Amino acid sequence: MASGFFAILDDIAALMDDVAVTSKIATQKTAGILGDDLAVNAEKATGFLSSRELPVLWAITKGSFINKLIILPIVFLLNWLYAPAINYILILGGLYLAFEGVEKIIEFLFHRDKKGHEVVEEIVEDDKSDEEIEKTKVKSAITTDFILSIEIVIIALGTVLEESHPFITQILVTSLVAFIATVGVYGIVALIVRMDDAGFKLIKKSNDKGFFGKLGHLLVKALPLVIKALGVIGTIALIMVAGGIFAHRIEFLHHFLESWSSNGILTVLKEVIFGLAGGLIGVVLFTLGKGAVSLVKRK
Repeated sequence: MASGFFAILDDIAALMDDVAVTSKIATQKTAGILGDDLAVNAEKATGFLSSRELPVLWAITKGSFINKLIILPIVFLLNWLYAPAINYILILGGLYLAFEGVEKIIEFLFHRDKKGHEVVEEIVEDDKSDEEIEKTKVKSAITTDFILSIEIVIIALGTVLEESHPFITQILVTSLVAFIATVGVYGIVALIVRMDDAGFKLIKKSNDKGFFGKLGHLLVKALPLVIKALGVIGTIALIMVAGGIFAHRIEFLHHFLESWSSNGILTVLKEVIFGLAGGLIGVVLFTLGKGAVSLVKRK
């Protein structure tokens, strides 16, 4: 009886050891997408009133956890029933990410200097309550997180499938990586959006003197620059992630400009080109769809 109990403990210890080692490998493989996830979500979690930053971030974090709870069982089920379905879902998700990235670029290039456009936008924003604007931004952030979460979960699952681990290990490793992704990304985002508050506290405690006073001023001044940089990095990340999905998941594009794959810079350039092309297609489809809906409404 005792030997059986210790045998069970030994099996559990071996399983946990296997999970720990495989989780480390899976986390390393998802490091790139986690970096992009951080840039995108940090950009989306900023721009709110200081008193609303943490509540908004918590709302997005809860949405991210719910995303993972939805994605994990669906991915396992699809992988068991019809594995190619995951590919199609990822491609559609990539199209959405590319659309978001290209839409931001178009907005920056063609609309930011048009005063009439800005006035119209201000009127539209004024018609909405702060709560409605906040909900819209949170919803957008959670939707983007959903696409990125699918990519993270599939990369993690792919790692355990490659090494032919048992089903229980697949579940534990993929779930652990998904949990680490959410906690790690949004923990860092929380630190970023509260930089100015930390700076003000340092200035106050040091009476605006010495090293801590200077550090406080640096943090306060750095936040607007960090937010602008994250806006640019987040947009680039959206396009690159989308381009990477197209390059690896669409057979024709995977072999297109194959000679570029041996060079890191050319590989990145190829993914950016695919991402931009996919985004432009998304913008055209969205515009046509919007026009069709307007036409139907008029009739």
